[in-house]
Amino acid sequence: MSNFRYTRSESFPPVVKNLLIINILAFVAQQFFDQQYDMTRKLSLWPVNTSYFEPYQIFTHMFLHAGFMHLLFNMLMLWMIGRVLESYWGSKRFLFFYLVCGLGAAAAHLGVEYIQVNQQIAAGGPVEIGYALGASGAIMGLMAGFAWLFPNTEFMLIFFPVPIKAKYFVPGLMVLDILGAFSPVLDNGVAHFAHLGGALTGFIIVLIWNKTNRRTLY
Repeated sequence: MSNFRYTRSESFPPVVKNLLIINILAFVAQQFFDQQYDMTRKLSLWPVNTSYFEPYQIFTHMFLHAGFMHLLFNMLMLWMIGRVLESYWGSKRFLFFYLVCGLGAAAAHLGVEYIQVNQQIAAGGPVEIGYALGASGAIMGLMAGFAWLFPNTEFMLIFFPVPIKAKYFVPGLMVLDILGAFSPVLDNGVAHFAHLGGALTGFIIVLIWNKTNRRTLY
């Protein structure tokens, strides 16, 4: 394993910079054109067993956000963690990692939603469906990979000003997602299984890369 303080990173490596630009432009487009073109509904990720689902949503949902704070947190984490990983891996490998983590998050979310919608249909009651959007699944994948590679790097949270090492911080977030996913009391409309799917995908990829010690898995 490596340690963050021994890794030099660019302030804005190319993939991180372009991902930031794309996400910000998509958010601006949502604010100005959503009412006219209904782009949030069309480009977000709907359950596969509904008439709203389109295959392209598996990719497009990763670049939309539900509000400014949603965008701000994800882009801040992308910049903080993504620039380290891109400098460490290189741009091509980092982009592969980011996108696959996003796809892993989408797969986990779609799988759970498919089961839940079918259960509602079988029960004969009203079917409650909604869409998912945001880069959070891919970001959780980045955080998982970062925690494995740089476990002793410390995070400082604004609302909890005590340093927390990455190897404790990221698993702690995953525990909160597990609790939120299975507890009706803690459910706040967040796509918890997408977060978990992204994190698990990140862990798996980093484990494979470390095991094979190759830089050609893309």
